[in-house]
Amino acid sequence: MAQAPSTRLAENAETRKTRLRLWLNILRTTRSVENILREEMRVSYDQTLPRFEILAMLERSENGLRMSALSEKLMVSNGNVTGIVERLVQDGLVERLPVPGDKRATLVRLTHKGEAVFADMADVHERWVNGLLRTISEEDASLLIERLTEIRKQNASTQR
Repeated sequence: MAQAPSTRLAENAETRKTRLRLWLNILRTTRSVENILREEMRVSYDQTLPRFEILAMLERSENGLRMSALSEKLMVSNGNVTGIVERLVQDGLVERLPVPGDKRATLVRLTHKGEAVFADMADVHERWVNGLLRTISEEDASLLIERLTEIRKQNASTQR
């Protein structure tokens, strides 16, 4: 069995249990919100959340992204991204381009149609999320973002 770092051993059992309850609550809330968004996206746009996430990544990248970069940013396998990108190409939302000087690499970027479709989807998605999180004030949301970012940074530094 793995030992926790010594700084964590000194904390009392109630603190550990509270943090565990917090983690489980974050998971349940994330799954609940994600399930609602997944269904809304399916019903309203006949799209999946992974497809939306790829479109969002590409929208933030002016020149497109290599398939490997998409996989890395989305934290999924190249195979998963390849299948999703193929369907987006078939729908005319993205295009694949060769990478000059690298015959094995492929660049993916939004088409004009993809830009327009994504802009509409992103606006509606933002409204859905805002409605689902409406009980959280802007101040509390900012604090939560700060704390969750600290956790990710702390964990990233311990994984190196």
